[in-house]
Amino acid sequence: MSPGIEIIVEHSGSLRMIYDERLDLGRFGRVSIQRGSHVEPTTDGRWTADLHPVGGPVLGPFSLRSEALNAEVAWLRRHWLASTEFKSTNNNGDHDDHTS
Repeated sequence: MSPGIEIIVEHSGSLRMIYDERLDLGRFGRVSIQRGSHVEPTTDGRWTADLHPVGGPVLGPFSLRSEALNAEVAWLRRHWLASTEFKSTNNNGDHDDHTS
Protein backbone atom coordinates (compact mmCIF):
# COMPACT_ATOMS: atom_id res chain seq x y z
CA MET A 1 0.00 0.00 0.00
CA SER A 2 1.49 3.33 -1.02
CA PRO A 3 1.31 6.36 1.27
CA GLY A 4 -1.27 9.06 0.69
CA ILE A 5 -0.52 12.29 -1.13
CA GLU A 6 -0.14 15.31 1.15
CA ILE A 7 -1.11 18.63 -0.41
CA ILE A 8 -0.59 22.00 1.28
CA VAL A 9 -2.90 24.78 0.11
CA GLU A 10 -1.19 28.15 0.62
CA HIS A 11 -3.08 31.35 1.49
CA SER A 12 -2.46 32.45 -2.11
CA GLY A 13 -4.28 29.35 -3.39
CA SER A 14 -1.06 27.70 -4.60
CA LEU A 15 -0.57 24.02 -3.89
CA ARG A 16 2.62 22.53 -2.49
CA MET A 17 3.32 18.81 -2.47
CA ILE A 18 5.93 16.16 -3.07
CA TYR A 19 5.43 15.21 -6.71
CA ASP A 20 3.47 12.04 -7.26
CA GLU A 21 2.40 11.01 -10.75
CA ARG A 22 -0.75 9.36 -9.37
CA LEU A 23 -2.28 12.86 -9.31
CA ASP A 24 -2.95 14.83 -12.53
CA LEU A 25 -1.73 18.26 -11.42
CA GLY A 26 -3.05 19.91 -14.59
CA ARG A 27 -6.56 19.58 -13.18
CA PHE A 28 -5.67 22.26 -10.60
CA GLY A 29 -4.54 24.89 -13.11
CA ARG A 30 -1.10 26.09 -14.21
CA VAL A 31 1.63 23.72 -13.04
CA SER A 32 5.10 24.72 -11.84
CA ILE A 33 7.22 21.75 -10.80
CA GLN A 34 10.55 22.49 -9.14
CA ARG A 35 13.30 20.15 -8.03
CA GLY A 36 13.52 19.55 -4.29
CA SER A 37 16.69 17.50 -4.30
CA HIS A 38 19.21 15.54 -6.30
CA VAL A 39 19.67 11.82 -5.61
CA GLU A 40 23.04 10.94 -7.11
CA PRO A 41 25.65 8.20 -6.94
CA THR A 42 28.95 8.83 -5.19
CA THR A 43 32.33 7.90 -6.66
CA ASP A 44 32.37 4.73 -4.54
CA GLY A 45 28.97 3.50 -5.77
CA ARG A 46 26.84 4.67 -2.84
CA TRP A 47 24.01 7.24 -2.97
CA THR A 48 23.30 10.67 -1.48
CA ALA A 49 20.22 12.89 -1.42
CA ASP A 50 21.25 16.54 -1.78
CA LEU A 51 18.43 18.73 -0.47
CA HIS A 52 20.17 22.07 -1.09
CA PRO A 53 17.48 23.18 -3.60
CA VAL A 54 15.08 23.56 -0.63
CA GLY A 55 17.68 24.74 1.87
CA GLY A 56 18.35 21.29 3.32
CA PRO A 57 21.37 19.08 3.97
CA VAL A 58 23.03 16.30 2.02
CA LEU A 59 21.78 12.96 3.37
CA GLY A 60 23.77 9.76 3.22
CA PRO A 61 25.70 8.09 1.85
CA PHE A 62 23.38 5.11 1.45
CA SER A 63 24.17 1.66 0.09
CA LEU A 64 21.04 1.56 -2.07
CA ARG A 65 19.44 4.23 -4.25
CA SER A 66 16.05 3.30 -2.80
CA GLU A 67 17.36 4.14 0.69
CA ALA A 68 18.41 7.60 -0.53
CA LEU A 69 15.01 8.12 -2.19
CA ASN A 70 13.18 7.09 0.99
CA ALA A 71 15.35 9.40 3.12
CA GLU A 72 14.74 12.23 0.64
CA VAL A 73 10.95 11.87 0.85
CA ALA A 74 11.00 11.52 4.65
CA TRP A 75 13.11 14.69 5.00
CA LEU A 76 10.92 16.63 2.56
CA ARG A 77 7.75 15.59 4.42
CA ARG A 78 9.17 16.44 7.84
CA HIS A 79 11.04 19.67 7.05
CA TRP A 80 9.79 21.14 3.77
CA LEU A 81 6.19 20.08 3.34
CA ALA A 82 5.32 20.85 6.97
CA SER A 83 7.01 24.27 6.76
CA THR A 84 4.84 27.33 6.25
CA GLU A 85 7.70 29.25 4.66
CA PHE A 86 10.59 27.97 2.59
CA LYS A 87 13.26 29.08 0.18
CA SER A 88 14.74 27.26 -2.73
CA THR A 89 17.41 28.07 -5.25
CA ASN A 90 16.24 28.77 -8.80
CA ASN A 91 18.29 27.93 -11.88
CA ASN A 92 20.14 31.26 -11.65
CA GLY A 93 21.42 30.52 -8.13
CA ASP A 94 19.09 33.14 -6.63
CA HIS A 95 16.80 32.29 -3.74
CA ASP A 96 13.06 32.63 -4.24
CA ASP A 97 10.20 32.37 -1.79
CA HIS A 98 7.59 30.28 -3.57
CA THR A 99 5.25 27.36 -3.54
CA SER A 100 5.01 24.47 -5.95
